[in-house]
Amino acid sequence: MTTGPTAARSPRSPAAYWRGRLSPWRTRRLLEAHLLVVFLLAGVASTTLFLSCRQVQHSAEALASREAPAVQGLAATRLAALRADQEVDDLVRRKLIGVAGSGETYRSQLSAADQGLSSIADRTDQDLGTVRGLLTTYSDSLTIGTSHYHDHRLMQKQKLQEAHSLLTRDGVGLAPRLESLQRVQLRHAEATSTMGSLQRGGWWITELALAAVVLTLLSALFVLRDRCGRDLNPYLLAGFVLTVLLAVVPVMTAASTEAGLDAAMKDLRQITEVSQRSDAEPAAAQQRVTEKAAELRQQMTDAAWTDGVYRGAFVGSLLAIVLPVLGLGLRLDHDYWRRR
Repeated sequence: MTTGPTAARSPRSPAAYWRGRLSPWRTRRLLEAHLLVVFLLAGVASTTLFLSCRQVQHSAEALASREAPAVQGLAATRLAALRADQEVDDLVRRKLIGVAGSGETYRSQLSAADQGLSSIADRTDQDLGTVRGLLTTYSDSLTIGTSHYHDHRLMQKQKLQEAHSLLTRDGVGLAPRLESLQRVQLRHAEATSTMGSLQRGGWWITELALAAVVLTLLSALFVLRDRCGRDLNPYLLAGFVLTVLLAVVPVMTAASTEAGLDAAMKDLRQITEVSQRSDAEPAAAQQRVTEKAAELRQQMTDAAWTDGVYRGAFVGSLLAIVLPVLGLGLRLDHDYWRRR
């Protein structure tokens, strides 16, 4: 049985194999080559890591601050408009039009719909001019029908029918237009949250470059110990540990963020479906949409911890360049460059 140094120099051992591969090279040239390769690979890895992390972070921020609120706002606006129409129908059926305080609910729903469109305007690039005009006309028709003609049943019926037509007319009514805007906005949210092939390619390049840096650092540590009789270089060792962390932590965080974005999209699809399939019960749908929107906001808030990881990855990627270069540079300067 072979033990000790004999085993270390066994022709079958990885150390012996790598020693044989490096034997044609002079030690100085080997260290300089390792320095150059580490610098280039670490630079590539750091750049792609920064860009990949920035893209993931941008997607999460865009979904949380713009796309998700726009989808939720359109759903809430549509349900508020439907709820206002339902409340007016209830007043007519119960003959409460004209009674003091009887129209507060439908007025509050119209106000909520108007506020919803105002908040959406800053979060979407879609043209809301036609919808805002329809909402204003619809609101005016309801107000005139319930306030000005409560003693003239025929005119009241005509105005309320006009309002209902403005709300529900196929293709051009307020509700169908809002439904169409919802579908477009949902597609925007899906495009924002989905990691494309270019982004995935960036992560692959990052991981491959970091793996190459790890192997190069191992080789440099081997050369220093085998040829120079040096113990483990602290700069190279720190760079090695840091590079391993950079290869693991950011990609796991990105995977967690992507899973969170997928879950958020699932909630947004559910919000859209509830708002579009609950015309008969807008009040119940409003409650479900409100609860789901609160859950989604909490989920987005809980995912804010990833920002610190990405900032740490940026600092770590810079150190991953500096530490190995410093370690090899100091060793070369001490052993070779000063002796010229």
